[in-house]
Amino acid sequence: MSRVYNFSAGPAVLPEEVLKQAADEMMDYRGSGMSVMEMSHRSKVYDDIIKTAEQDLRDLMGIPNNYKVLFLQGGASQQFAAVPMNLMKNKRAGYIITGQWAKKAYQEAKIYGDAVELASSADKTFSYIPDVSDLPITDDMDYVYICENNTIYGTKYKTLPNTKGKDLVSDVSSCFLSEPVDVTKYGVIYGGVQKNIGPAGVVISIIREDLIRDDVLAGTPTMLKWKTQADNDSLYNTPPCYGIYICGLVFGWIKRMGGLSGMKAHNERKAAVIYEFLDKSELFKGTVVKEDRSLMNVPFVTGDEELDKKFVAEATAAGFVNLKGHRTVGGMRASIYNAMPIEGVEKLVQFMEDFEKNNK
Repeated sequence: MSRVYNFSAGPAVLPEEVLKQAADEMMDYRGSGMSVMEMSHRSKVYDDIIKTAEQDLRDLMGIPNNYKVLFLQGGASQQFAAVPMNLMKNKRAGYIITGQWAKKAYQEAKIYGDAVELASSADKTFSYIPDVSDLPITDDMDYVYICENNTIYGTKYKTLPNTKGKDLVSDVSSCFLSEPVDVTKYGVIYGGVQKNIGPAGVVISIIREDLIRDDVLAGTPTMLKWKTQADNDSLYNTPPCYGIYICGLVFGWIKRMGGLSGMKAHNERKAAVIYEFLDKSELFKGTVVKEDRSLMNVPFVTGDEELDKKFVAEATAAGFVNLKGHRTVGGMRASIYNAMPIEGVEKLVQFMEDFEKNNK
């Protein structure tokens, strides 16, 4: 069977040349006589893999020397607890609620201190980003937290919040490496890699060094102390070795694709194809206000649940898979991450045009 066009929100499509390289190296990684899956994480060969991956990520994002890069386990969801455990010195932090994941992080933080809702777009099913230019941030807040791209709802911050001098913590799981980023605007950037970078099982946290301290909340598990991980170069225990290796291959691929400015141009072209169609379609409608649309996740509906089901079924049969929308939005969602080729989006739009003609 030929490969499908996979529009999954995550785990998601990976670059074919990366998959082919991993296949070529599966049995014998560069003359080591072993698969990366089999080798010791303490070996010289693996040390080169993880160090090269980190350096390539630093090159891509322009990560300054006073930020640590940690390759962790537990997914982004485990960082919902790690963030307050490591940062809540005053036991108070501000959260901007723009979707399910920001809401879950906010609820988790409430276990450890006073998590304050600074703004929310829940009133319109998270279909927009609220005004973040003048938030009710107080002097005693330890940080301000956002989820930068909302996978389920298809919104993206185009302007970061005015944090009034407080450290910004951002979950970038679904927009990681999709465009250039100024790391110095953040105290912490982290994300699960299974949407845009690699297989599920790795979370990357980029943390300014002064925020990595011993004085964390009492009861913080050793494994969730960022200092534990930073002091041991992400090798305190056995890391997700193979997942990190794949991430490293993807970093190399992004470099060859022109870095993050090349990725942004590629992603803007893809998004324009589908949004331009949605704006003129009489059957399909996008669910997000234009100014807050994501380049990565595009939710859309017909307004008729039965027609939505028919579309998803016919699209799947035609090789466009994982287009069913999240239950809280309904309809469809096309996730068009870095590795989705432009022709995948063009062919999907052609299919949508044909479906519209046949179902008016």
